Amino acid sequence: MRKKIKIGTLVSGGGTNLQAIIDSCADEKIDAEILFTGSDVPGVKGLERAQKAGIETFVVDYRKILKRAKENPSSLVLPDDFNIEEIKAKQRLINKREEIQKIEFFLKTRAVAERELLDKILPYKLDLLVLAGFMRTLTPYFIDRINNDILYNIDLNNTKSIYHKYKIMNIHPAILPAFPGTDGYGDTFRYGCKVGGCTVHYIDYGEDSGPIIGQRAFQIEDGDTLEIVKQKGLALEWQLYPECIQKFALGMV
Repeated sequence: MRKKIKIGTLVSGGGTNLQAIIDSCADEKIDAEILFTGSDVPGVKGLERAQKAGIETFVVDYRKILKRAKENPSSLVLPDDFNIEEIKAKQRLINKREEIQKIEFFLKTRAVAERELLDKILPYKLDLLVLAGFMRTLTPYFIDRINNDILYNIDLNNTKSIYHKYKIMNIHPAILPAFPGTDGYGDTFRYGCKVGGCTVHYIDYGEDSGPIIGQRAFQIEDGDTLEIVKQKGLALEWQLYPECIQKFALGMV
């Protein structure tokens, strides 16, 4: 029997991709053990799916943190290891021409929520974190603390470079790099594309811009509605995501 990797999952809603991953682990299509499912939204169906499968769950309520920060900005207690200038320089989520105060407020509130997430996640010593419909963008503060495995590369000139191993995987409802953002299927449909699809990729500092691991495509017929497009895409997502996690487990990506 092959060694199983340890994975954690994050959801924000119904968790249909999570269910596909749970089922694939149970059927031994993925050499992995799901250690937890976390969410930014209390009471979502994805948490129920995890609990039914005997998986530990937790919630970090982003909305509550944001509401508290808006009502009383001085109540924000930033993590001791948070450096606003470092994170601003790395992040590619917000256009740097926007107001500095807006950028800093976003990054500070995210850091508070992400520190709570990290406190829940890091004790598990994961091999891979899987975003299974987690609708919050992650900042460099969080990413750097998950991608904590340092790798080395020596090129033909005997020059050593140091980099961090990607350990956060996401699925996106479009054929990246086309249509990044939250409404990939909708953007594909409204643009009039005749082919739609989904992409599994690693998370980096930008929006849906990390290295691509796998993709699937489907035809959009003349009579298809947006709902039909979404149904076609989801059916492929449930196949593709487990396959890409298994590639990771086998060291192929």
